[in-house]
Amino acid sequence: MGSSVTGPASGEFVRAAPPPGGTVVSAVGYRRQGGGTALHRGLPSPYLTLIFSLDGPVVTGRTPGEATGPDAARTDIVVGGLHQSPAYVVQPEHESGIQLAVHPLAARALLGLPAAELAGPMVVEGADVLGRMAADVRERLCELDSWEGRFALLNAYLARRTAAAGRTGAVRPEITEAWSWLARHRGAGTLRGLSAHVALSERRLSALFRAETGVTPKQAARLMRFQHAKTAAVRAVAAGARPDLAGIAADCGYYDHSHLVRDFRQYTDASPTAWLAEECRNIQAGAHGGGEDLDP
Repeated sequence: MGSSVTGPASGEFVRAAPPPGGTVVSAVGYRRQGGGTALHRGLPSPYLTLIFSLDGPVVTGRTPGEATGPDAARTDIVVGGLHQSPAYVVQPEHESGIQLAVHPLAARALLGLPAAELAGPMVVEGADVLGRMAADVRERLCELDSWEGRFALLNAYLARRTAAAGRTGAVRPEITEAWSWLARHRGAGTLRGLSAHVALSERRLSALFRAETGVTPKQAARLMRFQHAKTAAVRAVAAGARPDLAGIAADCGYYDHSHLVRDFRQYTDASPTAWLAEECRNIQAGAHGGGEDLDP
């Protein structure tokens, strides 16, 4: 899920250097107050989501109605897998927490299971995945009064989990290389080219890749391509320019402008123009987020 804030509110957003090793792609501490209750559109991305709320539970749903209704998920520690549609998050008057973007191939080491096991529900309760220690870490995070201290505590906790996983956290080298190849091609490579690169048949590669990540190589490539296109559009708006969507589509490997629009509608439930109009408020607040670059 990407990060975005809607409605007039004051906010604090602190980015920390992720711990070494590439397991965590980005780490952001956030605090929002004022502006009333709002609905946040969390976008799909090529990364898993891990959130430690420092206030009340995070309330989410697959649709605006579900998020604001009795069937909403309410979790103090959020774990989200790779998905193909947005999640909706209710933002209360006051909220704070730490959100991590986790590399999906680090799921075994950090979470104790492959990312594929998170592909069903939109989010799961983190304590059910990480165990009681995660709940204890969350309580300690709430007691600290500095972002520096919170990030240090969380990094130490994640480092211990990675070290304890040892070889059980390893992923088949073909899948690791397949992900890296897709990232190097920014999601624009073909399944045939990827299959030849890792010396597996397309069918075998797709089966192994999905069993590990919860998505096919084609779906992962689409997420990567969309991430780059979204980032390019957001950066243009942040610089005060009107995004050249046709140019962005060409640069990011889309067939044409219409192809980019179709992906935007799937991943954001809105057209690029409508989503950017909503996102402009976050850019002005310095909190657009969700645009982390992929591996070069």
